[in-house]
Amino acid sequence: MRGVDGMLLRSVRLVGAPDPRRARDVLLLGGRVAAVADAGALAPRGLDGAALPVLDGAGAALLPGLVDAHVHLADWAADRRRPDVSGARTPEEAAALLAAADAERGRRDDVLVGRGFRDGLWPTSPRAHHLDAALPGRAVVVASQDLHSAWCSTEAARRFGLGEDCSGLLVEGAAMALLGDAGAVPPEVGDAWVLGAAQDAAARGTTALVDLQRAPVEDWARRAGAARPAADGAEPGAGPALRVAVGVWREHLDGVLAAGLRSGDPLPGVDDPVAADRVRLGPLKLFVDGSLGTRTAWCSCAYARTRVGGRESTGLGGVEPRDHHGMLLLPPDELEVLLRRATSAGLVTAVHAIGDAGVRAALDAYEAAGCPGRVEHAQQVLAEDLPRFAALGVTASVQPRHAVDDRDLADLHWAGATDRAFPYAALLAAGADVVLGSDAPVAPLDPWDALASALHRTLDGRGAWHPEQHLTLAQALAASCGGRSHVRVGDAADLVLLAEDPADVLAERGPAALREPEVLGTLVGGRWTHRATALRG
Repeated sequence: MRGVDGMLLRSVRLVGAPDPRRARDVLLLGGRVAAVADAGALAPRGLDGAALPVLDGAGAALLPGLVDAHVHLADWAADRRRPDVSGARTPEEAAALLAAADAERGRRDDVLVGRGFRDGLWPTSPRAHHLDAALPGRAVVVASQDLHSAWCSTEAARRFGLGEDCSGLLVEGAAMALLGDAGAVPPEVGDAWVLGAAQDAAARGTTALVDLQRAPVEDWARRAGAARPAADGAEPGAGPALRVAVGVWREHLDGVLAAGLRSGDPLPGVDDPVAADRVRLGPLKLFVDGSLGTRTAWCSCAYARTRVGGRESTGLGGVEPRDHHGMLLLPPDELEVLLRRATSAGLVTAVHAIGDAGVRAALDAYEAAGCPGRVEHAQQVLAEDLPRFAALGVTASVQPRHAVDDRDLADLHWAGATDRAFPYAALLAAGADVVLGSDAPVAPLDPWDALASALHRTLDGRGAWHPEQHLTLAQALAASCGGRSHVRVGDAADLVLLAEDPADVLAERGPAALREPEVLGTLVGGRWTHRATALRG
């Protein structure tokens, strides 16, 4: 059953509508929602009178497509193939996990790349000698869970030209450069991984994402011409199984501007019309500060100095000054110039800012530049800055799983300042436009994980962390669906069919059950990108 010309979805229930239990027919034509009426009221006919295929939803729940507003897709695709040390409690334990994984894999990789270390709660900082002891002579590079630091062995430091005095721990730009070099694979391999990851995201109901991977725009132009991997129930074609807004990093800005590209434009050289529609230029990505996990987010309050083992260190290469507030990576006046330049050229801007001082710097720059945009993460926001998001037209792009994963880090390193941490409810109450994402691979590329984390703010047996900042289901769904509260006439036919209405799941089984919905089908522009066996008959 194809959705190229149109189709009729018979007898579905509209999630979030005023009467969500009422059975409806939804007519899709030309990639949009053409009509909505009571079940049985619409004829399966196109504009030319030709018969259209009919899908009997049999009471399935229909909601707008889910959007992940912040993803590093190539990193996510690669990380799924790397040994995970996120559960380690010491550098020695992490090194042992890597050694066991390397032995099991038969040392198949020239450089062993691992993922997920979280040293913010470790008693000592990771160093090259920890890896050298467990994997002697082996080139090993490990990405932190937040991607803002990298840990490497002595052999890896030698191979990648880091110098003899390299301690084995790098942060921010140096870390990102090392991770890019160590994780490089042939383009055809990486493209296959990325398109496969996009297909998996579609199977979870994701219809669009903002890809903020550090890569040239040409990478996505090439992928858009590649065949999608075979998937049961999805229509064949070129490019990804969802819409991609391709982010631009600062080092690629000149080339994008020289090409005359604006945010929302199709990428040059993409001939397939469906792929050209799905893959478009996204925002310019800029960094004000670092991260909580690496203790480089720029904050008004100094970081707590005492680590778990009692050593006075922030993990940034030894004992830090007692007034360590993180890192300011982009001076405000320079940020303002970049915002003006990008906005005048038609680019949306997305500014990474995590600490409250970093968020304030981003908002100050937006105000001085007189332009709207996005703040990515906004993990710590001063009370007086909350209403500025709405006043300046700045969207808060947040990742609720971070509040769940980083609660212990925040309690330790942001001690006394967690009342302003991950303030999702406060942002909405202040009128801000809030959108949800994952920041994959920092968190799973799964919209249901983000939604459940926003609702309950816990993942384990502990109570919700700062429950006053939780979102309601309606708020979380709208923030996950690009602001769409329910399916309406005129919408793009980017839709998700579920076996159950999330409101029923929440009422009957609680927020944890929201993480595992039965996704029956996903449509992008009226075309199937995922269709479960139950819908295929």
